[in-house]
Amino acid sequence: MSFQMTGPLGLDYEPCRYGASRVTFRGPAQSLHRPYAAFLGGTETYGKFIERPFPALLRDRLALSCVNLGCVNAGHDLYLHDPSIMEIVSRARVCVLQIGGAQNMSNRYYTVHPRRNDRFVKASNLMRQIFRDVDFTEFIFTRHMLESLAQFAPARFQMLRDELQDAWVARTRLLADRLDGRVILLWFADRYPPLSDSVPGLGPDPLFITREMIESLRPDVADIVEVATSAAVKAAGTDGMIFPAGEQAAAATLPGPKAHLEVAARLLPALTAYA
Repeated sequence: MSFQMTGPLGLDYEPCRYGASRVTFRGPAQSLHRPYAAFLGGTETYGKFIERPFPALLRDRLALSCVNLGCVNAGHDLYLHDPSIMEIVSRARVCVLQIGGAQNMSNRYYTVHPRRNDRFVKASNLMRQIFRDVDFTEFIFTRHMLESLAQFAPARFQMLRDELQDAWVARTRLLADRLDGRVILLWFADRYPPLSDSVPGLGPDPLFITREMIESLRPDVADIVEVATSAAVKAAGTDGMIFPAGEQAAAATLPGPKAHLEVAARLLPALTAYA
């Protein structure tokens, strides 16, 4: 049975902040005065519609505080451009970095909002030259822009896709380097990474990420953990999720509580060494 809140707000995420950062994270706030693991990532790490996402589940099983620094639709820019958060992350014994799509980060073609990385801010001169027949003022979100470009100019869109993939690898490597390699990359999706990026258009989430890209980062990180949700978990749908009335469709696109249990179980051995 799906659990749906009838109120306008749904689940209380107990929002909190750390240090001088202006970013609001999911609470309850965790102590930074004892050893901790930091969890960086997007909507799945944040645990939207989930009462106890995988960082909270691991908190029960590890002799470490688990600090959830996930944000809805976050990209690497949110962390790399926030000195306060980077200072907090740098003091973690280990960081779990969810592998997110390549679309929500600034690159040679366009700029995203520094905190709301899914928000398109502006196109670069290079972007305007290549797509001179596109009016970029109509776009607010990166996904909407990319969907439109993929349909309107698929040949030129491939150039943009290549740039996003290169930028994602470079930015992930930079983040790992700043954390001295104490990073566990986490693939959390409904399938394993594709060998190549041959799907027309945008393809499934996380957008544009291939196994080749992930494997190229193996020398830079401590470990790579891959979780593709099982058939039983997929069949559960929104069972156990908590969401406001009217958001069932949005909840159905996200992993449920059983998927988070699977992720916690797979991450536990990799994290135990740091406890």
